[in-house]
Amino acid sequence: MQQEQNSKSQLFNLAFNIILPVIILNQLGKKLGVNGPLIALIVALSLPIGYAIYEYLKIKKINIFSVLGVVNILLTGGLALFQVEGIWFAVKEAVFPLAIGLAVLYSAFTSKPLINMLIFNENILKVDQIQNKLDEFGTSEIFLKELKKSTIYLSFSFFMSAILNFGLAVYVFVEIPKNLNKIDQAAALNEQIAKMTWMSYIVILIPSLIFMGLIFYHLSKAIEKNTGLKFE
Repeated sequence: MQQEQNSKSQLFNLAFNIILPVIILNQLGKKLGVNGPLIALIVALSLPIGYAIYEYLKIKKINIFSVLGVVNILLTGGLALFQVEGIWFAVKEAVFPLAIGLAVLYSAFTSKPLINMLIFNENILKVDQIQNKLDEFGTSEIFLKELKKSTIYLSFSFFMSAILNFGLAVYVFVEIPKNLNKIDQAAALNEQIAKMTWMSYIVILIPSLIFMGLIFYHLSKAIEKNTGLKFE
């Protein structure tokens, strides 16, 4: 049942953050007349913001990554409304994963490395059972060092995303011809935002998943070594 709910949540997440905004930005603006591009932009940006608010009301818990995502969307909308082009979108696309990476890296030097929230939690691992074994073997401090090391590796994945995001944004957000009227310029910018939305999902997600897989493998080996427990 829990797995089914998680699958539905991921599907809604994908729909409201990627699929529907891309369709709206590409298609809706062309059918609404003079203010079509602006309306399409507002509707497309409101979907992920609305979904983030819905998720918060449902679980009653603030997710820092969701907050950063909403701020990112608002900045995208702000740049688009002021019809800022090119390099500023590239800078924005790089700044957010860079900021997250720095926050993750900082957490590695605290008592609560961020890897705890993403991987070392009850939704993925039997944390209580692992902690009992760590206490029994006297390896809690050693394992904490492994958590911190995994968190540092995780920060590298965000730094990689910052580089990929910047390069992709430079490729996508090309200069819009000045001989186009304001409506066509706005529509062209919407299309660039839509293209960046779906391309970044592919270009950034795949390397990030590979990185997360390697980190999870490293962490599972550290658990086995320090607790005597098997992965299963």
